[in-house]
Amino acid sequence: MLYYLFDYFNELNIPGTGVFQYISFRAAMAVVFSLIISMIFGKRIIRLLQKQQVGESVRDLGLQGQLEKQGTPTMGGLIIIASIIIPTLLFARLDNIYVILLIVSTLWLGLIGFIDDYIKVFKKDKGGLQGKFKIIGQVGIGIIAGSVLYFHEDVIVREKLSDNQTANPTAEVIDVQGERWETHRSTKTTIPFVKDNELEYGELLSWLGEHYKKWAWLLYIPIVIIVITAVSNGANITDGIDGLAAGTSGIIGLALAGFAFVSGNYIFADYLNIMYIPDTGEIVVFSAAFVGACIGFLWYNSFPAQVFMGDTGSLALGGIIAVIALAIRKELILPILCGVFLIENLSVMLQVSYFKYTKKKYGEGRRIFKMAPIHHHYQKTGLHESKIVTRFWIIGIILAVISIVTLKLR
Repeated sequence: MLYYLFDYFNELNIPGTGVFQYISFRAAMAVVFSLIISMIFGKRIIRLLQKQQVGESVRDLGLQGQLEKQGTPTMGGLIIIASIIIPTLLFARLDNIYVILLIVSTLWLGLIGFIDDYIKVFKKDKGGLQGKFKIIGQVGIGIIAGSVLYFHEDVIVREKLSDNQTANPTAEVIDVQGERWETHRSTKTTIPFVKDNELEYGELLSWLGEHYKKWAWLLYIPIVIIVITAVSNGANITDGIDGLAAGTSGIIGLALAGFAFVSGNYIFADYLNIMYIPDTGEIVVFSAAFVGACIGFLWYNSFPAQVFMGDTGSLALGGIIAVIALAIRKELILPILCGVFLIENLSVMLQVSYFKYTKKKYGEGRRIFKMAPIHHHYQKTGLHESKIVTRFWIIGIILAVISIVTLKLR
């Protein structure tokens, strides 16, 4: 909203108002405002949750300090969502399709998580929202996101043409500082550590005949659904000890902001030889608010936590990360960038699968880890949860650096 106000002032030639044209300035303001909202208004939300007796019900799992968390307010994801949405509405361009999609995704997944938390807290049902309904909700936003990213006319890619290269007759060609750029819609994505690192999903359907490209959505939308579901569930599982999910998500969000910045700037995209995706620069503003919200939430969520984000926050965080990565064509880097989420997910899958297998074979279930997800395994070994969280953050930073290095290391 402020972007349009200051854009109007700039047209009136009021000095200083043109600064709002710069994404870097608006991103910085988004970080500041998200921190202010989460740190100042977060305290009021926590008091409100305490007043409504929205406390966490904790089972005795034999973990150090676990029972002390009994009654800690949950649904703190409301702080995160407010700290993302409000700065985005203030500083981002609201006519940008990527910003609109991210706002819808945040609210959609936040609502699913809120319903789950509401059932746990107020209905006293520890199971929360049934898994099938969570999946239906995640598939729903996956269909919406996939359809927008595939069919919307503003979702395009521009590729620079060499002097002797002929443009596609059906594609728009524009001239940027004496260089020709071909504009087209595609389902291209980036493959990390590969020299010619672009994969066109549609080409996987070339066996359908010469008109295979028009059926690419049949493959692309399911991929989007899988990515969103996997990452949102990964963030949900990671949210098990104080500060782990928020801190890890903030690190991932910062890396994605960097990817969005270079992908949305034709100079950097040309220099790095990556896809230039117009208008994705606005994702930097949203990502900045996202990072600020995660850091601000840690003010209250770091050990010992004064509030838990609950599914309201964790599902939204994972969904946001997935949608940003899909928008900037970096979803295949997520197994590296979201390595902490992946490890957490795999630890649960391996534990459950091995337990069922050994129970069927030996009549008694056996375990790989002392407890899953894996952060609880380390708790069982006697490590304090603050040390576990810090080490996972360090791993997250290393994975983020490796992910950024893929821009040049091929």
